[in-house]
Amino acid sequence: MRGGEWGCSIEAKPVSIIIPTFNGASRISNCLDALLKQTAGGDVEILVVNDGSTDNTAGVVTLYSGIRLISQGNAGPAAARNRGASEARGAIILFTDDDCVAMPDWLDAMIEPFDDPEVVGAKGVYRTHQKRLVARFVQIEYEDRYRLMADLDCIDFIDTYSAAFRRNRFLEMTGYDTSFPVACAEDIELSYRMSARGWKMKFASSAIVYHTHPDTLSRYLKKKYKFAFWRVLAVRKNPSKAVKDSHTPQLMKLQLLFPPALLVAAAFDLAVRPAVPASLVVLAAFLLSTLPFALRAIAKDPVVGLLSPALLAARACAQVLGVTAGLIHARREPVESPSGSPV
Repeated sequence: MRGGEWGCSIEAKPVSIIIPTFNGASRISNCLDALLKQTAGGDVEILVVNDGSTDNTAGVVTLYSGIRLISQGNAGPAAARNRGASEARGAIILFTDDDCVAMPDWLDAMIEPFDDPEVVGAKGVYRTHQKRLVARFVQIEYEDRYRLMADLDCIDFIDTYSAAFRRNRFLEMTGYDTSFPVACAEDIELSYRMSARGWKMKFASSAIVYHTHPDTLSRYLKKKYKFAFWRVLAVRKNPSKAVKDSHTPQLMKLQLLFPPALLVAAAFDLAVRPAVPASLVVLAAFLLSTLPFALRAIAKDPVVGLLSPALLAARACAQVLGVTAGLIHARREPVESPSGSPV
């Protein structure tokens, strides 16, 4: 396959792109095709870590020349990424997922921040071609977070779908915490630890990968529940980030109070029967909190914007359930360091 032109910044830095996969035979080809078009002719390697797949993932990957296939027993995405980093040859390592399709200039955009020798990590962005309502809402959600990062000199939140690190620093941190068994919050936890050391991480707004978001309400809410559940562990290990990070809107945290507050208000209304129902006050306060997001969403997608208060209410319910379950789980489990020893 023909490669694109390489910028001087990439030529100067050996790069390794690491893709963990589990049963990715049906989707990894699109990912590899997009990457190969922009890596040929440069000092770069692509590593696919096959994490115990039971389908034909290995067979699909071996059809591509020049890609290193590393196979291991199923150990989870954090362990798979760490394995790739340990075997990588590049001074800079990039991560993406097997269901992501990188834009032609993704590699250049991800590497550019490392022209600054103080930069340790960089984060790119998601986009989608999907047309269904929930997927469009998810995309606007991501864009609202990117808006928070756009003007920051330094961030503390790098997602694995479009991530880059100096390999020596990544290994110094012992990589991703393998106590996270699923692809959820292990990337947040590593970002928090790097931030705690004062290391500089940058938002690369033009480093774009296309992705398939949840496109039904049930899939979306399950994902939000899961993220909230595992986010509890990440924050438990990095408690200073409970207050604020560069990725999470503060209003979203406030909205987590809505479901329990509404239950309390409804109980109060039944018991006291006040002239002004407390439940209406809670609903009004919640709707007011959704207004900034809704107005921004309306400017991009009027239908999504008008429906966003209801979607944000559903999100808050899923998240508060996830946080509650995560807190219960955390009380039963000792806090471990990324190496697996109690801290």
